[in-house]
Amino acid sequence: MPSLKDIKKRIGSVKNTQQITKAMKMVAAAKLRRAQEAAVAARPYAQKLHKVVSHLAQREEADGHPFLSPRGKDRALVLLLTADRGLCGGFNANPSKEAERFIRNNSEGYAHIDLMIIGRKGRDFLRNRVGDKITKVYEDITGNVTFKTAQLIGEDIVLKYEDETYDAVYLIYNAFQSAVVQNVTVEQLLPIQAQEEEKHEADSVDYLYEPSRGEVLADILPKMVEVQLFRALLESNASEQGARMSAMDSASRNASEMIGKLTLQYNRARQAAITKELMEIISGAESIK
Repeated sequence: MPSLKDIKKRIGSVKNTQQITKAMKMVAAAKLRRAQEAAVAARPYAQKLHKVVSHLAQREEADGHPFLSPRGKDRALVLLLTADRGLCGGFNANPSKEAERFIRNNSEGYAHIDLMIIGRKGRDFLRNRVGDKITKVYEDITGNVTFKTAQLIGEDIVLKYEDETYDAVYLIYNAFQSAVVQNVTVEQLLPIQAQEEEKHEADSVDYLYEPSRGEVLADILPKMVEVQLFRALLESNASEQGARMSAMDSASRNASEMIGKLTLQYNRARQAAITKELMEIISGAESIK
């Protein structure tokens, strides 16, 4: 049985840990509000742009632009969005497991699948699971998401697709729903495909191209990739803060329960020690008589 000193020391250690988890929860809550506002604000433009491009993908010929043309099943690129830090529940593990599952399930469909990761936690999780499939890792960008960052990564992806390094590009990330709910999402970035619910609308929509169809497609299709990536980064950032706030709240409650159990154990041990001392005193007094 641990001594009173050991129990008291452990109670102090748990209290110190609880102070840290409470502070981290408050920081995550403050960041969550800003991140959620940014993610929600980006959705209307990204969704409308995706709808327009989906209609174009239905109306245009397959050879109208490389981004609209389905290719073979040779090489695919999976872009995984995680965080650089942990202590956020299953935020990093869930999309990483989905990426591993995607590679395993599509290994027969594609001759080769490469993995590009944003966030060092995704790299740490998959480094020993997928081996040399990890081609590039971006670090230290999830804490401050800007469109310029999404643009640079998007340009890299677009360049690799245009020179036919890859035949398809997929995006895996946590979509923000609430502070306690994040949905792992798998999207196909390239080639661009119309959503099932939008296919029936394509025939009823017509577009006038100015200055020309080729120039409009050459400008809007790469931009769509950058915008969708930027939206996913914002969604992932909001999801990270929500997951961290929820995880730290749970950790603080667990610490409170542990402190209560340790305090009860301390009081019982202290009572047992006092009782033992009283019995020794009484026994000594009785032996003197």
